[in-house]
Amino acid sequence: MTKTQLSTPKSLEFTMLLGHADDNMVLAQRLGDWISRAPELEEDVALGNIALDHLGVARALYTLAGAVEGLGRDEDELAMFRSEREYLNLLLVEQPNGDFAHTMVRQLLFDCYQLHLWEHLSGSADLELAGIAGRALKEAGYHFRHSSGWVVRLGDGTEESSRRAQAAVDALWQFTDEMFQDDTAAFRLGWERAVMAVLAEGGLTVPADQYQRSGGRAGLHTEHLGFLLAEMQWMQRSYPGLSW
Repeated sequence: MTKTQLSTPKSLEFTMLLGHADDNMVLAQRLGDWISRAPELEEDVALGNIALDHLGVARALYTLAGAVEGLGRDEDELAMFRSEREYLNLLLVEQPNGDFAHTMVRQLLFDCYQLHLWEHLSGSADLELAGIAGRALKEAGYHFRHSSGWVVRLGDGTEESSRRAQAAVDALWQFTDEMFQDDTAAFRLGWERAVMAVLAEGGLTVPADQYQRSGGRAGLHTEHLGFLLAEMQWMQRSYPGLSW
């Protein structure tokens, strides 16, 4: 019996589903900000599609989380009517886009994490969760190829692109430890090997300062999430009961 097949208390399963749903919801919002602003038209389309992939995963996980909770909350209520302290996403995904290099490094770190996560959860005894993970795994493979290709290209490009890519690694590495503070610790080594290989190919290095921040899974966020949620939720909160 695998780790994901062990019996999980209902409250822990709900919290786990909510955290992963929030990761994808928040990241979808961040990537959506690039639409019409990407450095080239092809990339504009690619980032928009990746944002939609994450949104689709978030919707499926919110729906499953609502069913597990059993209180009648659907995907809209879970996404749009919880406060900053109730969101359980990783700190990494709420970080601002910054420049294009910053976004690509953030994507690399998270894409590699999700690649391993969905492979892990696709073996879950919960067939609905396994199905969501299996579909997300295919998308995660594309996402990782996309971000790793860009990180190598930027790191091994011009002096300016390399500087920006390295600055992004230095700024974002502090949010990586939080990804592996639960049962996902089992695939940390695989994540490190894959990420390190990409960074090395791009001539990039991890920062010497190994200080790490955490708190997102406990609802303790950076100053950035509140602004993101205010923009994302304003219509639903301003017009309760609004239907599409």
